[in-house]
This record gives sequence, structure tokens and C-alpha cells, in this order.
Amino acid sequence: MDDEPLSLLNMEKKLNEFNFIKVVKVFSNATELLNDEQTLDFQVAFLDVEMPGLNGLEIAKILTTRNPNVHIVFTTAHRDYAVQAFELQSIDYLLKPISLSRLEMTIERIQERTQLKNSQLASAQPVTPSLNIQCFGGFTVYHDNKVVHWRTIKTKELFAFLFSNLHIQVHRDIILDTIWAETEYQKARVQLHTTVSYLRTTLNSLGYKNVLNYANECYILQLNDFQCDVFELEQLLKNTEELGRLDIERAEAFVQNHQGEYMETTDYPWVTTKVNIFHKQFTLLLDYLIGYYTTSQNLKKLEKTLLLSLEYNPYSDNTLQQLMRHYIETDNRTTAVRLFHTFEENLMMELGILPDQETLDLFEDIIHE
Repeated sequence: MDDEPLSLLNMEKKLNEFNFIKVVKVFSNATELLNDEQTLDFQVAFLDVEMPGLNGLEIAKILTTRNPNVHIVFTTAHRDYAVQAFELQSIDYLLKPISLSRLEMTIERIQERTQLKNSQLASAQPVTPSLNIQCFGGFTVYHDNKVVHWRTIKTKELFAFLFSNLHIQVHRDIILDTIWAETEYQKARVQLHTTVSYLRTTLNSLGYKNVLNYANECYILQLNDFQCDVFELEQLLKNTEELGRLDIERAEAFVQNHQGEYMETTDYPWVTTKVNIFHKQFTLLLDYLIGYYTTSQNLKKLEKTLLLSLEYNPYSDNTLQQLMRHYIETDNRTTAVRLFHTFEENLMMELGILPDQETLDLFEDIIHE
């Protein structure tokens, strides 16, 4: 970023002489940079200090707040800001005019810093847990990539129920009313006791000992060190809210591997509430991706994600409107019309209602045009 066109051009030209460096984008003002940077993949920012509006030091604070891993290099014609620059832990402070030999020193410093960080990340990388619990589309537990087999059907259901209440004390009678509702109370208690014994045996064989405990007529599953698709979704959304940006690669991988609704192929009557919760969370993740693809103008992925969102929410006027507008903008009005008619027919057949007025108005606009 530099407000002097010649300086900007000169820096871009010099950086491009290093064949292992790619200049992602150049900016002549802070506003454009802050509008675009969250859609760009970059490791280093070269910032001119003296800029109209927000200066380079202020921009650096914003960038490193949004992405603590980004490296900052300041460029300026003055020495006055050196102390402030290094207080911001910048990699270097280059005085104009910048020679190629001086820039080489900066590049070497960047390489050393990034290689060190990569080695630290590699050494700190946690070992992948041996237990993998998949809840979307069904309920399957893997240990060392092999499916866990349960002694009885009720053993599996009891584990699923306690896992859905992980680290929460569940009263014995609630378990009985939930899983053995149609069984006489005393007989159900015996079956629960037997099933708990089977479950503990299975967990012990997987290396998870003393994780299912009983006290004050309550059971509690205290399970740690595992992978779970539900927890992955919740962590993705939590990070997005806290950091203000979506981890695109992680989100795309999650959507691609998504198998369906929460415990969809099970016949557990108690999952209904959880199904609604995680349906909303997955829809929210799709909304984040739709927003990202809209901003970055990735029309192919935008269309694919909108279609997936409509598949999961077939009665959503809002999703339909977004998809219709996408087809209008890409000069594909025929598909927009066909999509509307399918949506209208499904609403009438399934719910006996018409699309909302905004959807009808959008359709009329397409017809008139």
C-alpha cells in the first residue's frame, strides 16, 4: 500500500523479481485495502507509513488484529516512525528509495520468520485423536478408522444419548423415560444397569477408562480427546463470530463432507430438538459461505452453495430470492423462472401456501423484463 503511484509501481516490480514471491494485490489507499483484505490470502503486507486518512501504523494494527499471523514491513521516506514501527513488531522498516539489495535482506528476514513459525506449528501440532464420532447423517463411532461395534442396540443408543449431553449429569429416571419408555420401571432399571456395564466394557477396550460415572442417581459421560463433526461445526461458527472472518478452507471441507441432518438415519425420538439446532447451525455456515462467494464474485461456488442451501431449506423464500437474483445477474432468467415454478408448486403441495410477496414481485419483474 502506497499513495505514490511511482513508489507503488517500483515496489511491485522489485518484489516480482523474486520468483518465489507473488504480489497478491496493490493498493493506493487504506479504504480499498480494508475492504478487500479479508478476501485475500497473503502472508506479508508492505505498508507506506505516511498515508492520507489512516496511516500505515494504524492499518498495521487493524491487519494484525484481524490476522495475527500476517507479517508487516513498513516503507517510508522518514526515520521518525521507526520506534513505533518496531513496537508493532514489524519485520522491517525500509527507507525510500529502496534498493534491491536492501529489499533482499528484508526478504531473507521474512523467510527466516516464516520458516521458524512453520517449524513451531509443526512441533505443536496435536496428535489426531483415535476416536472419531460422526453425528451428521447417522451415528457412527470410529476407533483408529475402524467402526466400533456395540454389544446391543441399546448400548449404542445410550452412548449416543449421553454423548449428546456430554459432561452433563443426567438423572437415571430421565434416561429410563427416554430410552426405555415402554418398559416396566423395575425391568427398565435392570436393563439400564446391564447396558451401562456393556458400555463401560466397550469404552475400556478403546482406552477410555473411568469416563462413565454414576453419583446421586445421575450418570455423566466425561469424554475428552476425540473428533466429532458436530463439535467441528460449532467451533467453525464460534471462531467466525470471535474473529470476524470465516476459515474458508475449513468451512468448504466441512460442507463437502457433510452427510445430512443430525443422527438422520437413527430412529431415536429424543433427537428432534437437536436436529433443529444443528440444522440452523449448518444453514448459518452456508450463509457465511454465500456471503464470502458473493463478495469475492466466485459465481460457480455461489450457485452451488445457494442450491445446497435451498435443498436444506426448501421452503426458504430468502434463499430462493438470492438464487433467482444470481440467475438474473448471470443472464440465466429461464432457470430463475423454472426454479420459481418448482418452489411455488412445492409450497402449495406441501404447505398449501404461496411464496411471500417479495418473491412474487421478483418473479413478476423477471416476466416483465
